[in-house]
Amino acid sequence: MAALGSFALLVALALAAAALVAGIAAQWLQATRQAPRISPTRLEAIARSSGMLSFAATSLAALALLEAVFANNFSIAYVAEHSNRTLAIPYKFAALWAGQEGSLLLWAWLLGAYSFLLRWRFAGRARLYALASALLAGVEFFFLLLLNFVATPFSLLTGQIPDDGNGLNPLLQYPEMVIHPPLLYLGYVGFAVPFALALAALMLRLNGTEWLKPLRTWTLVAWLFLTCGIFLGMHWAYAVLGWGGYWGWDPVENASLMPWLTGTAYLHSVMMEQKRGMMKGWNLWLIFSTFLLTILGTLLTRGGLVSSVHAFAHSSIATWFITFLLIVIAVCLFTAILHSRQLKGSEQVESLVSREASFLFNNLILLTACMVILWGTLFPVLSESFTGSKITVGPAFYNGVAVPIGLFLLFLTGVGPLLPWRSTNFRAIRRKFLLPVIMLWSTLLLLFFGGLNPWRSGEFDRGIFYALIALALGSGVMTAMGGEFAAGLKAERQQQGTSWITSFLSMLVKHHRRYGGYTVHLGVVVVMTGLAGAAFNLTQEIEVKQGTSFQLGPYKITCTEFTQDSTPNYDTEFAMLDVSGSGNTSFQLSPERRVYLASQQPQTMVAIHSTPLWDLYAVCEGTDPDTNQPVIKVFLNPLVSWIWIGLGIMVAGTLLALGGGIFKPATPLHDPKEAA
Repeated sequence: MAALGSFALLVALALAAAALVAGIAAQWLQATRQAPRISPTRLEAIARSSGMLSFAATSLAALALLEAVFANNFSIAYVAEHSNRTLAIPYKFAALWAGQEGSLLLWAWLLGAYSFLLRWRFAGRARLYALASALLAGVEFFFLLLLNFVATPFSLLTGQIPDDGNGLNPLLQYPEMVIHPPLLYLGYVGFAVPFALALAALMLRLNGTEWLKPLRTWTLVAWLFLTCGIFLGMHWAYAVLGWGGYWGWDPVENASLMPWLTGTAYLHSVMMEQKRGMMKGWNLWLIFSTFLLTILGTLLTRGGLVSSVHAFAHSSIATWFITFLLIVIAVCLFTAILHSRQLKGSEQVESLVSREASFLFNNLILLTACMVILWGTLFPVLSESFTGSKITVGPAFYNGVAVPIGLFLLFLTGVGPLLPWRSTNFRAIRRKFLLPVIMLWSTLLLLFFGGLNPWRSGEFDRGIFYALIALALGSGVMTAMGGEFAAGLKAERQQQGTSWITSFLSMLVKHHRRYGGYTVHLGVVVVMTGLAGAAFNLTQEIEVKQGTSFQLGPYKITCTEFTQDSTPNYDTEFAMLDVSGSGNTSFQLSPERRVYLASQQPQTMVAIHSTPLWDLYAVCEGTDPDTNQPVIKVFLNPLVSWIWIGLGIMVAGTLLALGGGIFKPATPLHDPKEAA
């Protein structure tokens, strides 16, 4: 398997190089209109076939590594490091991306899959797709170069082969970790496709907006996967790490959030280019920046530049990624300067009270958030480089900036869709905004006089203040979005004369982009509602023994047993907690603390009871060494369930916005004519 996998990666590298060279040569010959021995069409066919075969070879390498994991082939160093005989079957698959080499192989394989899909669907459609495929082959070539010469997953152990491996990192032995990394990678890698399409369109000097449709579709697909990956990562941190939270501003968490922010900005501002021909250069650099941030995030994780529970140890691979980043930046800058005339917009923002202006503000706020997060993430690296000591930036820094920015974005989420294009008048504003404003202030006053008073304790509580504003804004945005759905449904029913349900479904099908966007906005409101609950978290840590009881919020918690057990994979100690609440509610929680035998690493297994109002969250923290008594920590976290519900609504809205576009037959684009 080691020989087969290594050979497959070498073949994949050669084929990716052929796809890159043949693809670029074909475009060069067409641009210069030369008469070579091999026609550009023939070169494009060679590039396409080479790229598709490169994906097949990479797939063979991935299968070889998986076979070695399942066969417990500990002669391969990667298998010995990240697997063991008693590892459950689902986690055998997770071993593929548990280490640096395997995760890079997954990156290359997913990129090959995206490229294969692009080449297969759009074969012979237009030069845009042919050039984009060649650019993707260049990215594939870089990752395959790493896998062949820097971080090969098929290195053999020297000396005696162990009888068993070290096992999978205990943090990864959780069901979500079988799907969270692939989804995150699908988002990360997916942004390479819109990057290649945008760069190819600029190189070919494409005019018009027809080419923006596939670009937006591919961006939306990558954004959807990245969104799911981020939220599943939040849930994993919440359910596994045992600290009671779901987002700690970890550097690798930040690395996934930054391209999400720029991708979100692009999905809003590209509508301005499609509708009004505005912000061409801005949008192009948003796509470029999103791809560059995915490479930066991969560098931070794989290069060991930052300290994180997600990151790998420091390695020489960082130099390769930095070099690749510089090459990509240079290519983007050179192409943008060379074709700068193509980036001039045809119109300007006419009014600050317009949809264009709201999108512009949205972009500026999202990019400000991205820059702040980027600065905070890289600050330890920069401080160590210039001063010799690593200075970290804590959650207080991020929260101080991110929370106000999030509230302003929530405000724009409701305002933007209600504003017309170009300009508006006071009467139109009053008609559309009256009911949402009334709902906003009614909610604000109701919550304030109902006890949500930031000054209740005698001192100003910033967390409660932000929660109050978020909940009030959320009610206003929900009203605004509901009004848009109601108005559209009324118009559709008057036009079609059908039932409410038929008219509603017809409205969604006809205007899937608009109402998909509105649904995503509703999901954002629900997520923000869940995040606002963090201002009211309660926690209690206590030493327990059999019969110990304590109160947390509406719940009385009694420890009925604290015991130990063993399995072939780990030893465990756990508590049995009887919980009783209001309305004769009763249930049990059983938090655990495991020690995995192969690695001797401890791992908490959190017990969570979720309701629409709050989560009761229990952690077994082990035994106090001074008193030899078990310690239990319990959290009461309000509204957390609404974060995951909001994700479901966002996914539904994104799928509606896509409208099956990625599965529809590909429509040909007209080949560009060289500008005079």
